[in-house]
Amino acid sequence: MRFFRVLLAAAFVLVAAMDGAAQAPAELSQLEIAVACAPPPTFDLPGEPLRIIGAQDTIPRSEYGTRDLLVVSGGTAAGVQLGQQFYVRRANRFGLDSATQRRGSKTGGWIRIVAGNESTAIASFEHICNTVGQGDYLEPFVTPVIPSGADRDEAPGEPDFMSMGQIVAGNENRNDMGPGDFALIDRGSEHGLAPGARLALYRDIGVAAMPLASVGEAIVISTSAKMSLLRITRARDAVHTGDFIAPRK
Repeated sequence: MRFFRVLLAAAFVLVAAMDGAAQAPAELSQLEIAVACAPPPTFDLPGEPLRIIGAQDTIPRSEYGTRDLLVVSGGTAAGVQLGQQFYVRRANRFGLDSATQRRGSKTGGWIRIVAGNESTAIASFEHICNTVGQGDYLEPFVTPVIPSGADRDEAPGEPDFMSMGQIVAGNENRNDMGPGDFALIDRGSEHGLAPGARLALYRDIGVAAMPLASVGEAIVISTSAKMSLLRITRARDAVHTGDFIAPRK
């Protein structure tokens, strides 16, 4: 108990000292914030990540808000440094149906380390996107790189129907999306996609002999080997999980 009181006191001193420093970096644009809050383009989860184990409060809680000081499960012995920033993420299930659900994660926000010792650290919120709670895991924060034209609706070239993929999940595991929303697709750098690639969106309406129906346009924001995060730039109808994507060439 004495350790936590000492650590809390140190945290308050450092929070006050770092208040100006935390504002020093250039503020993120609204689009950068939206991309940072989107899920990472992978279903892979880190093996043994640092986690949120609680908050400095007189009442035990499992979910936390903007003014809370969070207790992190590692300190300097785990490489945690004062001022370091981390995404806070939570394991989630994505998939087209219960038989194909796979693990992924959603982003709760990002935090900054303000105090700590060898085994434990204290962090304050930099931004909250969603619910943050006990057991959520940390990944190093990296400012999103936004491809040129990500805020514009463009459709250059012809769709490549030989390289089609599918939308597997929307942001916050939503099934319905519209312009400005983000989604994960089952195609990544291994399939020739790169940030900035333009995609045409289609739907199989389920009528025999009928062609795919065009439902919108999108741009790739970031990729992993097997998945990509896209931003929908145009939609003539709600975009659904299971809709098809065709890269424009």
